Amino acid sequence: MPRSTHRAFVGRLGEISMTVALVDGVPLFREGLSALVLRTPGLRWLGATDTPQSALGFTERFRPDVVLIDSGLDTRGHLSTSLCAACPNLAVLILVREAHRTTQYVATAITAGVHGVIQRSVEPPQVVEAIRAVHETRRYLDPGLAATVAAPRTRLARVADDLQPLSRREFQVLQLIADGLENQAIAKVLFVSVETVRTHVKSILRKFGARDRTHAVAVAFKSGVLIAPIRRPRTGT
Repeated sequence: MPRSTHRAFVGRLGEISMTVALVDGVPLFREGLSALVLRTPGLRWLGATDTPQSALGFTERFRPDVVLIDSGLDTRGHLSTSLCAACPNLAVLILVREAHRTTQYVATAITAGVHGVIQRSVEPPQVVEAIRAVHETRRYLDPGLAATVAAPRTRLARVADDLQPLSRREFQVLQLIADGLENQAIAKVLFVSVETVRTHVKSILRKFGARDRTHAVAVAFKSGVLIAPIRRPRTGT
């Protein structure tokens, strides 16, 4: 396939198709996605590779419009970063395994430059929806993963009487601050502007009477707005 395949593919009937590739180590999953793409109008299957080491050469050679990556092959976002840097026109969609359904993983993936995240276990129509969305808008966040990011992974306790209540979005920002994210990363996770995040941070500081972000997180834990998760001991050997 020539390097020009990053452009829309024109089929026999003149329809415009977007090209799709996959980085995944599971043969059955590769076969399944291939079949899904091949039977979906408007999509064209370019192929798959099964290791991070071969992914960069594969995408540089075939230039797909969209590449899907198993989160198990990109646990720290290094592969996504490399692919986005090497192929600026490429849209990257991460297939998130159950083990990676965490705020930190989703935040790391988005910060690495991926254009969409979707649960690996979703139904085929949602995969097609996600492929089209990342190609057309360069943005897709699986509603199931959005809940992981937006909803408290701990629990929201009663706010102390002397603190003003936070809005839902302010609570999301506070939680991501507690996870160690800076404003730019928070903006990417929540799909808002950095200025909007700054506005929320200022509001949080004002409501908590906090000097800075670190102080705000300390106040949140002390007052019960945020509660540290209980770490259960591992069982077995």
